[in-house]
Amino acid sequence: MDLAATAALLGVSVEDVDRVHRLAGDLPSAPPPDRADAPALLERLAVRPDDAAEIMEGWPDPGSPLWTPELRWLLDRSTALVRADLGGGGWLVPGPELPRERGPAFRHLYVYGYLALIDVVRGYHRDHGVPDAVSWATLADLGRNLAVDRRMNREGWPVMQSWLTLHVRGAVYELGRLQFHRGGTTLDLHIPESGPLTPEAIDASLDRARAFFPRHFPGEDHTAFGCGSWLLDPQLLDYLPEDSNIARFQRRFELEPYEEPEGIDADVEVLRFVFRTLTTPLDRLPRDTVLQRALVDHLKAGRHWRWRRGRFPV
Repeated sequence: MDLAATAALLGVSVEDVDRVHRLAGDLPSAPPPDRADAPALLERLAVRPDDAAEIMEGWPDPGSPLWTPELRWLLDRSTALVRADLGGGGWLVPGPELPRERGPAFRHLYVYGYLALIDVVRGYHRDHGVPDAVSWATLADLGRNLAVDRRMNREGWPVMQSWLTLHVRGAVYELGRLQFHRGGTTLDLHIPESGPLTPEAIDASLDRARAFFPRHFPGEDHTAFGCGSWLLDPQLLDYLPEDSNIARFQRRFELEPYEEPEGIDADVEVLRFVFRTLTTPLDRLPRDTVLQRALVDHLKAGRHWRWRRGRFPV
């Protein structure tokens, strides 16, 4: 294939196209579900009606004028790239960030790849005895992330598209309040936008994980829960009450020595996860909660937040 021509037609770099070409090779892919089945599937994945309408508008039907040969190639090969790592837990970039203003096929290409892998990962779940309720609760993170991206005026998806490969590779499971990410001996905790971070909800979620992983992945020896987040920054305790949910969450962890994380800016992550914006001036951010006021005041004072990692025994 002509990598330079393909890259030009997709509006991405030759290096990005070459990476997909090299990693996917002739590996098996998976087709998106039938159009007739898509609305019910999108509803089950908690995709909002406005996002579902866009996805259906750009559906990769045979002969669709929206789908150039280059786009079809990228969908097929990026899906193959993700499928090849079924069961893997590393961070995986499925393909290049596309110019999303070019229409729904460009905007949602990686959504179609996610949908193509639903049956694949559900087969993986069944092989491990994962209950259907856990499968669907986990995979419905698609709808949540699409809604966040819409709230962020399309600023969120380039980060989220890599995150969502974990779900369709069988690496992440949502068990109550928390999501658990398999990888080595540590189960990493992720905190979706799904309600208060109360100690009771955290305890219940941890107890589910303690039973779930030995039952469904008995060959893995998980010795610790871990987390990497700005939520573990001790500077927050300068602003929040000792009995706040965040303070009590922090106290569960033994922090690792601080090192500047590669590729992560904690200030940016605060804006992304709390305010769902990367462009709103600090003076215009909401100050409705103690946490919001703390985060903004800290930044306005010229200080910076830190991304910290911690762990505690299973």
